[in-house]
Amino acid sequence: MTLIARTRARAVETLALDAPQHRNALSAALAGELADALADAGEDPGVRAVVLTHTGSTFSAGADLKDPPAPEALVALLRQIIELPKPVVARVTGHVRAGGLGLLAACDIAVASTTATFAFTEVRIGVAPAIISLPLLSRTDPRALARHYLTGERFDAAQATATGLLTAHADDVDTALAPILDGLRKAAPDALTETKRLLTARVLEAFDRDAADLTALSARLFASPQAREGMTAFLERRDPAWVV
Repeated sequence: MTLIARTRARAVETLALDAPQHRNALSAALAGELADALADAGEDPGVRAVVLTHTGSTFSAGADLKDPPAPEALVALLRQIIELPKPVVARVTGHVRAGGLGLLAACDIAVASTTATFAFTEVRIGVAPAIISLPLLSRTDPRALARHYLTGERFDAAQATATGLLTAHADDVDTALAPILDGLRKAAPDALTETKRLLTARVLEAFDRDAADLTALSARLFASPQAREGMTAFLERRDPAWVV
């Protein structure tokens, strides 16, 4: 079964996360297919830009708790988006949770509908937003991020735009994206690549400096007793034992 739907229009390759029955959770299989699709787009001279979007009502619910990608694979996927020689534009018309926010932050431009919602739910299942911090800490407001990281509260598209997680939000995402994509089509391919390299240099510094430590932290937390309780409670649709 294909988990990434691919379409192309006027040199823009659209990659849609296509596992709506699982809320586009990042399984090992989905992450692998997305990596392959990104590699193909990055090497194709006929592609000027990539749009990363989704089917169903959820952009991504985060890591698949039953079959998550290895921490190293998630680091590699986020870095691949950032290093791709073509701009990557997120198109979000649904909800984004946990690891899905890492995908969003790795994109160069991100536009969401006004009905989209966001939450860093990691602390509520006994882990931390470790690996996804690699792109997030470099691109979002630290005070707002502290609240959302520590509480797991849901927030809306207007708040996501104000914190830098989104470029913009709109009632009609495709109308908002149209001038952005037209601008990318008018840009010289080599100039786009080099300009993206300028913009992502500091983000990649965080990967070089912190990826190993955050990968180890993620692995340790996911193996902890609290994480086992949190994930079991989530799957059983009940509060974990620590809720007061």
